[in-house]
Amino acid sequence: MLIMNANQNHTHNHSGLHYFTEGWRLMLHPGLKRYVFLPILVNILIIGGAFYGIYTQLSSWMTWVMSYVPSWLQWLSYLIWPIALLSIVVLFGYFFSTLANIIAAPFNSMLAAKVEIMLTGHTPSDDSWMSLAKDVGRSLQREMQNLAYYLPRLIGILLLFLVPVIGTFIAPIVLFAFNAWMMAIQYNDYSFDNNKVSFPTMRARLMQDRTDNFIFGALVNLVTMIPIINLFIMPAAVCGGTLQWVEKYRRDFVK
Repeated sequence: MLIMNANQNHTHNHSGLHYFTEGWRLMLHPGLKRYVFLPILVNILIIGGAFYGIYTQLSSWMTWVMSYVPSWLQWLSYLIWPIALLSIVVLFGYFFSTLANIIAAPFNSMLAAKVEIMLTGHTPSDDSWMSLAKDVGRSLQREMQNLAYYLPRLIGILLLFLVPVIGTFIAPIVLFAFNAWMMAIQYNDYSFDNNKVSFPTMRARLMQDRTDNFIFGALVNLVTMIPIINLFIMPAAVCGGTLQWVEKYRRDFVK
């Protein structure tokens, strides 16, 4: 039985790993099939196409990146090469994942609503297809708030790549950590938004459990870089984020 009562919600203190793995299980629930299909289709078109493009252009990009490595660090090329490769995959993986999320935002919001109904027996809003059409604008506006938070910080991190040594060894780690945080924000946000919790309030609440949310986001980030499997990460992450909302955050905002 998936429906939980309010008292049960107070007993849960699960880790980010739990919500990541449970998201995959929830995604396979028969009652969610039609809501899972559209996010997967968007991912196949956007992420699948992006990784094919990365694969065909990777050699020329790596040559370009390595051309910026100072001559006195060339002897470390065996170490720099995989770091640069990881940075390219992380950056482009998140960029196209963000694009896919913008396009699929209304469908992800509806999936989150259906998972919340399934887990609690209560709906955060009208979940009809007509409501979905009316909420497209709201969902896209929320994604713009997400981008407004993300882009200035991303630009700052990308500037680190231009700094000798720091750009080679430190910037990729900072980029991965920041993208992990953004993944946590992205996939928790659908349920917060469905329940009319503002974007700044949502971020502040997630920060209170920053370690668990970082683990959740880091796992999503890693899977986003794995071909084939990454085509299915979007609905799984939405389900995992919604489960976390129900078990950990919902009681703070829904009376």
